[in-house]
Amino acid sequence: MKKLALILSLIIVAGCTQAQTKPDIEHIPHFKILKADSTYFSYTDLKKDKPVMIIYFSPDCSHCQHMMYEMKPKMKQFSDIQIVMVTFTEYNMLKMLKNFNRDFNLKKYKNLTVGTEGHTYLVQKYYQVTTTPYIAIYDHKGNLVRAFDKVPELDTLVATVKKA
Repeated sequence: MKKLALILSLIIVAGCTQAQTKPDIEHIPHFKILKADSTYFSYTDLKKDKPVMIIYFSPDCSHCQHMMYEMKPKMKQFSDIQIVMVTFTEYNMLKMLKNFNRDFNLKKYKNLTVGTEGHTYLVQKYYQVTTTPYIAIYDHKGNLVRAFDKVPELDTLVATVKKA
């Protein structure tokens, strides 16, 4: 009976160690992205004491594009938060980022930065992103307010940004 209890215990422990754990995303990841203008931007370039919204996206993702179409008329409501849009597009595909910036006229928003992490996948791994867009919102101290693993309703996103 003791052997059976020991075997069952080992099976349970082994199963628990294999379980999917929720990522620890309580703080802004230490990212470095290449922008479409071929300059780098990293977490150290973020303005201190300002909230941050990290959006992990793909320029050719229809959900990401739809989200941008919805956000664009309400960008004034996002003016007090730093928005960093990170993709995994390869460095040699910067034209996709340039087109995304052009299509949504993103250069007019001074609080918005778009770039690629390339093959590092640091941000993707940090958040364990499986679908895009993924959104994480941090307060002015860099602590997580809320994360969305799929596109939230725009009113929910605006309300969360106001909390940050």
